[in-house]
Amino acid sequence: MFNNFEGFTEDIEGVMISYVIGGSGPPILLLHGYPQTHVMWHKLADQLSEQYTVVASDLRGYGDSSKPPTTETHEPYSKRASANDQIELMRRLGFDHFILVGHDRGGRVGHRMALDYPDAIKSLVLLDIAPTHSMYTTTDMEFAAAYYHWFFLIQPYDIPERLIGNDPFYFLEKKFGQWGRDESAFTEEAFEEYLRCFTPETIHASCEDYRASATIDLVHDKLDLDKGNKIKCPMLCLWGEKGFVGKKYDVVAEWSRWAMNVDGYGIPCGHYLPEEAPEETLAAILKFINE
Repeated sequence: MFNNFEGFTEDIEGVMISYVIGGSGPPILLLHGYPQTHVMWHKLADQLSEQYTVVASDLRGYGDSSKPPTTETHEPYSKRASANDQIELMRRLGFDHFILVGHDRGGRVGHRMALDYPDAIKSLVLLDIAPTHSMYTTTDMEFAAAYYHWFFLIQPYDIPERLIGNDPFYFLEKKFGQWGRDESAFTEEAFEEYLRCFTPETIHASCEDYRASATIDLVHDKLDLDKGNKIKCPMLCLWGEKGFVGKKYDVVAEWSRWAMNVDGYGIPCGHYLPEEAPEETLAAILKFINE
């Protein structure tokens, strides 16, 4: 995995952000989702690096990045805090303007980055998500049943931490099986990395990520909606045709409430586009960012 990449760690205001970098050309940042790490891009990164300088990082709280202490407001795990990490990382690498691709939680961080740092993001690709605010404020039985983890992980410390920590292997295997549609898509090497990084510290930090989404992130999102702030860069939404998001939501319409220039369509797979349908996902990303 990541044959042409080097791994580093950068201290961003006391938070150590782990990342790999490789290739040459215009910069592109890849942000992973839950419960994964930057390794989820391993089927795309080498090909992208043939045309671009690719940075794939671990979000704060995940992988080999720091798991900073939290607070009662969950602010250290807000998407704004994570967005600042990634903006500063790219600036340290000499990239003031870059393309951003985010899956799942990484897409939610990407959404916040594009709003808070509009001059930094040249174009934005979001994989298999609808806006957090829309999903929470329109919750019904169908959504709650499919996304039960959104309501489980936000329970007070240490209820989800203790239950997940009792058998992390079981939890990971079940999650990939529930959200994905092709069990063979997850290589043994990648799964071992996800499991290695799914430590008690990561489990707690990832719960804080979700707790922030249900509290402080909604406050930030509501302020942007009230002010009419929109993402200005071109934006592409991709979703798994066999998954939940594209069936439940008009994804392009939902994101058009948040962005000025949105396109999107489904890819024949489940939730994990870069691993279940890497060729189709890569082709869609390249077509969009090369236009």
